[in-house]
Amino acid sequence: MLTLISFLVTLGILIAVHEYGHYRVAVACGIKVLKFSIGFGKPIFTWRLKGKDTDFSIGMLPLGGYVKMLDEREAPVDPAERHLAFNTQPLKSRAAVVAAGPLANLLLAVLLYAVVNWSGVQEPRAVLASPVAGSLAERAGLAGGEIVQKAAFDDEELETVRSFEDLRWRLTQGALDGRNVQLALGDAAGASTRTVVLPLGKLDAADADAQLFRKIGIVGPWTAPVIGDVMAGSVAEKAGLKTGDVVRRIGDLSIVDGQQLRETIRAHARSPGADRGNMVPQRWQVLRAGQPLALEVTPEIREENNVAVARIGAYVGAPPEFVTVRYGPLDGLWQGAVRTWEVSALTLKMMGKMVIGEASLKNLSGPLTIADYAGKSATLGWTSYLVFLALVSVSLGVLNLLPLPVLDGGHLMYYLWEWITGRGVSDAWMDRLQRGGVAILLGMMSIALFNDVARLVG
Repeated sequence: MLTLISFLVTLGILIAVHEYGHYRVAVACGIKVLKFSIGFGKPIFTWRLKGKDTDFSIGMLPLGGYVKMLDEREAPVDPAERHLAFNTQPLKSRAAVVAAGPLANLLLAVLLYAVVNWSGVQEPRAVLASPVAGSLAERAGLAGGEIVQKAAFDDEELETVRSFEDLRWRLTQGALDGRNVQLALGDAAGASTRTVVLPLGKLDAADADAQLFRKIGIVGPWTAPVIGDVMAGSVAEKAGLKTGDVVRRIGDLSIVDGQQLRETIRAHARSPGADRGNMVPQRWQVLRAGQPLALEVTPEIREENNVAVARIGAYVGAPPEFVTVRYGPLDGLWQGAVRTWEVSALTLKMMGKMVIGEASLKNLSGPLTIADYAGKSATLGWTSYLVFLALVSVSLGVLNLLPLPVLDGGHLMYYLWEWITGRGVSDAWMDRLQRGGVAILLGMMSIALFNDVARLVG
């Protein structure tokens, strides 16, 4: 229920802001607005503000909205009101009305990011977990437990890394741009220790998928290798593991953090004999209340996404250390604008790479994934939900600015042609372009929906 409510609230806010952008600029340009609707289909609620000519309504299908303006191309217009019609306005006014919707979504994102920056958000500290075996991070000499103090792209000045999420964002940008990232590492006392370079330029652009961070080798922040809740009747309980046990070694391998502990347990499914169902017990050395203890643990094999993994039936790893990231009034607003610009640019780059085949179409997401993330972010708190809302708002703004005929960007493309040639697009070409735009949009929606179902089923 929370997922559905969060999804509907998300759509309602984003659609209302988008359409209000069109409406507000249309009114400012002296255009008569006949109807403002959030959702399509039969209206379930309609009202009119005192002294206004616009009917406001909420439709039954909350998957979009529209602003209907007086227009001679849609219906006859009283000569006395012809100056109020959209089609009679100068080119700059028509372009401003069309562009106002996507820009309203981008401005909303700036404000949402700014509110989060002002209020402060709890994020994991930028302490690195043990790197994935064979990854770029491992080959760069990272071992786990390092504190990232600063980061920068090639030939740029090092900037302070405020949290692990800040680091993750920089790594995402570097991977998609093919740019190496320099990390300045330090110790718990704040002293600088060394600098390493992650050669993200070696990553193929097609690697920008769900497994991106495993290929880089930095999956999550450092966590203590502690056993959490133990399920009754589980392998962990039978082996004698208890909540609070700190794992020091498994066999001959020293355990650095929770990430390495999870990977070591999972990888036991690939140990000799595991494929025949004869799991070899692992020799664990743990600390319990400061006292060393030796245990034998035999993980059980489970199939997950057609891959055999080993499980022990206990929560593995303590929560990471958190820091509060907060900005002042001007800094918070500026950082909100910067993040909106960066996310917009990254979205366009990803779309471009998918078009030319350099990135997987699996990155496209549809309403099911949005609904899923809306519910998850809502359970994490209002700041997480605001960040999610800002991200989707940016995506909606950028998507609508694409030069597809059925989108706002397509209409702006028509106006660009009119500005260059001095004449509008002919009705015949308009019809062809509209049909092509619908076909492309339906194709994108179909792929996104297929990806949604595949993620949920998988």
